[in-house]
Amino acid sequence: MNITAGTFLSSLPSLNDTNFEQAVILITEHNEKGAMGFVVNKAFPRKLNELEEFKHTPAFPLHEGGPVEQEHLFFIHRRPDLIEGGALISGEVYLGGDFKQAVACMSSKKITEKDLKIFVGYCGWDDDQLEEEIKEGSWRILVGEEDAFS
Repeated sequence: MNITAGTFLSSLPSLNDTNFEQAVILITEHNEKGAMGFVVNKAFPRKLNELEEFKHTPAFPLHEGGPVEQEHLFFIHRRPDLIEGGALISGEVYLGGDFKQAVACMSSKKITEKDLKIFVGYCGWDDDQLEEEIKEGSWRILVGEEDAFS
């Protein structure tokens, strides 16, 4: 089983965790310490401008990234020409970078939802935990034309 950054997973009914019901996850990091990813198909009930520290920003959508560190925002994007410091996940998708630049690009409408996705929290697995969950039938590796921004 070859899970790398850029792999998409879909939860299966046997996964008994409401956090991941019908979830599609983009794996953004996978190494000997474990894995990290974000649920890409679940909207968060509030917009960015509804969070106190971002009340002067545009009403940009947020997504439920996962149950870990839900007090923090994380983001992926495909505009390294506008946002410095991101780490390439795969293809044209980057993790993180200069969030102030990202907010400025949202405000000036240089970046839209097709270029940037902001998550509340993330998904995390310890070493070999994700592989075990796949073996036991909790996750299915998706192969095809998945897009984190659709």
